[in-house]
Amino acid sequence: MTKFSELNLSPAILKAVKRMGFEEASPIQAATIPLTMQGKDIIGQAQTGTGKTAAFGIPLIEKIDHRSRNIQGIIIAPTRELAIQVSEELYRIGQDSRVHVLAVYGGQDISRQIRALKNHPQIIVGTPGRILDHIHRGTLKLDHVHTLVLDEADEMLNMGFIDDIEAILSTVPKDRQTMLFSATMPDPIRKIAERFMNNPELVRVKAKEMTVPSIEQYYVKVQEREKFDVLSRLLDVQSPDLAIVFGRTKRRVDELANALNLRGYLAEGIHGDLSQAKRLSVLRKFKDGKIDVLVATDVAARGLDISGVTHVYNYDIPQDPESYVHRIGRTGRAGREGMAMTFVTPREMGYLKTVEQTTKKRMLPMRPPTWDEAFEGQQRVTMERIGETIKEGNIDEYMSVAKELLAEYDPAEVTAAALKLMTKEPDKTPVHISEERPLPHKKDHSRRGKPAGSYKGSYNKGRKPRRTTTNRKPF
Repeated sequence: MTKFSELNLSPAILKAVKRMGFEEASPIQAATIPLTMQGKDIIGQAQTGTGKTAAFGIPLIEKIDHRSRNIQGIIIAPTRELAIQVSEELYRIGQDSRVHVLAVYGGQDISRQIRALKNHPQIIVGTPGRILDHIHRGTLKLDHVHTLVLDEADEMLNMGFIDDIEAILSTVPKDRQTMLFSATMPDPIRKIAERFMNNPELVRVKAKEMTVPSIEQYYVKVQEREKFDVLSRLLDVQSPDLAIVFGRTKRRVDELANALNLRGYLAEGIHGDLSQAKRLSVLRKFKDGKIDVLVATDVAARGLDISGVTHVYNYDIPQDPESYVHRIGRTGRAGREGMAMTFVTPREMGYLKTVEQTTKKRMLPMRPPTWDEAFEGQQRVTMERIGETIKEGNIDEYMSVAKELLAEYDPAEVTAAALKLMTKEPDKTPVHISEERPLPHKKDHSRRGKPAGSYKGSYNKGRKPRRTTTNRKPF
């Protein structure tokens, strides 16, 4: 591993990096920083979570002239959350270098941003639409920019920002340094690189570095119309501390969040159509443990720093296998174990094979639990909660009433009644989930035809007692 002290960085940067707790550079950082310090254009193919913000942020901050009052660097990001996250990390990296960073994004009062721009930031991090808005208003001058970064370029393509990006690129000096980071390299992204970059160097993080060994990966073969009931039963059996359910579309996310709440779960959805205030509110509640299940699209969840997630459910298998890697990377962090379950319809089994080839790991089949097994799972959760309460003590105030009950009723009957009152019974409330069109048919060359009895996946493996809002510890 390469240490930051070996990368010829300034004392101010080394001090900031050390304060952030980093000594060794990640593979993308070790490969990218020396090239960018030489002024070369870079195409970095890497997932979120590989450390790419520092990979482009460190050399950018090294180049900033802190005495200049001009904007010298601009970073374009697909979402408001990612723009905020990148700006915060750049602030930490540049804190000792006296670099002024400003984030501009939709959903925030533009007049407030205009006032902030008058304070002469040297680096701008923003979403394409808001950056272009400021350019048209004349409040954002980019004629002194020497470094431009496109972060999560494939996501900006998926969100329809390609024209905005080209418009921004055309306003920045041609003799700039350009860095483009993307998890995938579709043709439109390659064309941008050809048109707007100067002999870029390609830095690629290998697929084996994209997956986390501590994540147990399973697939559930299920018909589209049966997916939601299977999800409900899995949640009842596994009782995750914090879970993320990924849906393919915004409509899917809204319907799933509503349906989960109807079934008695604490769930909220997040996607690109929500207001900035609402999205931040949902994320705050999830991080604070006030909701158990976050339902999200790929775009909304990309780039978010979410820790403590124990289970990921891919309600829809993604068409892009690298999106799968990004999704399951939400769990199994910081050395913790995590579980990822992917629902696959029979005609989508070919995509499962493609995902396995990308992750270099075979997913185990998991048999969907029955309603009876879901009920048994909830009973065990209640039993474990009672056991934890006994161990914690502080039950003296209830002992006299407990003795009265035991004097009148059989101990087993008292315990059964307590379990009945406390157990969340599987809820079969009717819900509406619109059927999504399946992915284009991809031939499955694998031999998956196994009888039900041969399923290896344990749906209650890793099951943890569901904690209530009142006793969950904040992060």
